[in-house]
Amino acid sequence: MTNETFKVEHRYLDLPDSFYSRVKPTPLSQPKMVCFNHKLAAQLGFHVQDEGDWAQIGAGAELLEGMDPVAMKYTGHQFGVYNPELGDGRGLLLWETIAPDGTRWDWHLKGAGTTPYSRFGDGRAVLRSTIREYLCSEAMHGLGIPTTRALFMISAKDPVRRESIETAAALMRVAKSHIRFGHFEFAAHHEGPEAVKTLLEQVISLHFPHLIELPEPQRHARWFAEVVERTARLIADWQAVGFCHGVMNSDNMSIIGDTFDYGPYAFLDDFDAGFVCNHSDHEGRYAYNRQPQIGFTNCHYLANALLPIMEEDTVRECLGSYETAYNQRFKHNMLAKLGLDETDDADMALIMDTFSMLHEHRVDYTRFFRGISNLHRHGNAPVRDLFADRSVADEWLERYEARLQKETRAHDEREYAMRQVNPKYILRSYLAQQVIMEAQNGNYAPMKELIKVLENPFDEQPEHEHYAALPPDWGKHLNISCSS
Repeated sequence: MTNETFKVEHRYLDLPDSFYSRVKPTPLSQPKMVCFNHKLAAQLGFHVQDEGDWAQIGAGAELLEGMDPVAMKYTGHQFGVYNPELGDGRGLLLWETIAPDGTRWDWHLKGAGTTPYSRFGDGRAVLRSTIREYLCSEAMHGLGIPTTRALFMISAKDPVRRESIETAAALMRVAKSHIRFGHFEFAAHHEGPEAVKTLLEQVISLHFPHLIELPEPQRHARWFAEVVERTARLIADWQAVGFCHGVMNSDNMSIIGDTFDYGPYAFLDDFDAGFVCNHSDHEGRYAYNRQPQIGFTNCHYLANALLPIMEEDTVRECLGSYETAYNQRFKHNMLAKLGLDETDDADMALIMDTFSMLHEHRVDYTRFFRGISNLHRHGNAPVRDLFADRSVADEWLERYEARLQKETRAHDEREYAMRQVNPKYILRSYLAQQVIMEAQNGNYAPMKELIKVLENPFDEQPEHEHYAALPPDWGKHLNISCSS
């Protein structure tokens, strides 16, 4: 590694030692570098000549000077039930680095072996889940949605027992913060008000520095309102691209509003408002159309954790900003997807009617919005062909064209703007599955190619047209397991 302006810290260790346990990684055997994110490395402030040099670090067999691995302790609500036993059960926070632009990055090694919080797990990650997290964090980044990032991943020879015997892998995940709502729940329920305040002040100083100068009650209130609003806007962004997280437990909610902990996620194919992507979610708690409400529920759990140090009225008022922030962002996103710039009182009805139509006729979500981004280039056929009943499409297109008459932008300018928000390429479940099957046979070229396509999801990329194809029947509505 050639270190340019790369500073090392570990401010997480400033927290009381009840927030972590020092743990050495359990090394994996015969690690091989699978994928290395050179663009991200440059952003972090270093360049890599030989990717292979990092394989031993990814395997937990070597640490760089300054790395001091800890497993974080937190708790949280899982499927609505409080679980005091949580914490990093298979990942270790290694250090924090400060990039040339001043951005702080946590480095977190996922799949590093058992920790005091592993419960009955083996502390390992498998190849399929590690590839899925790598793909989705980079896909979300390409879509412009706040997310943790994937720096590199390794594969190893070690067998890991899940539903069957699989092979181990590990991911170096980086994030601007690994603090979760669950950290505050742990502090409030088990450590007391001083611990909550210590954690809160640390989060503000590292991630909300613009609030530091405010007097304490105002500082805390402004901070909580911002966390609530960031969470609401994040979920509105998920809804706009048809992303289902799958496990929106409060320990999977980032305090800075990043998409966090990719498990059984999915992007919608045929639109189904009630789609459940996690086959463990028997009640449909985390269905696509319930995500906005669950985001609010999780903010409520965080609010309860703040009550020892904040006035109840203040906390309640901050929670009230969720609905406003969500509705504003959702409407903004959908108007942009429809290419509507001028204000019209009937627009919200058009948006909701569009969702109802897509749901009733099971229309491919991504292809529909990309299709209406090209009506004046390619005509109505690409949109009409998505409908079994073409007359439904015709009726909607007629209504849409009438609404476009009120727009003042030129067609070309409007459709160009629409193509910047309506992706052509998303990480469809079947594409991820194909890549995983190739990787399990030792071929990582398809994975690397897919990552490149997903880096620029709004571009036409004619040479990669097949990645924008409708999924085959076997590839629709795949249920993904939580086990990783």
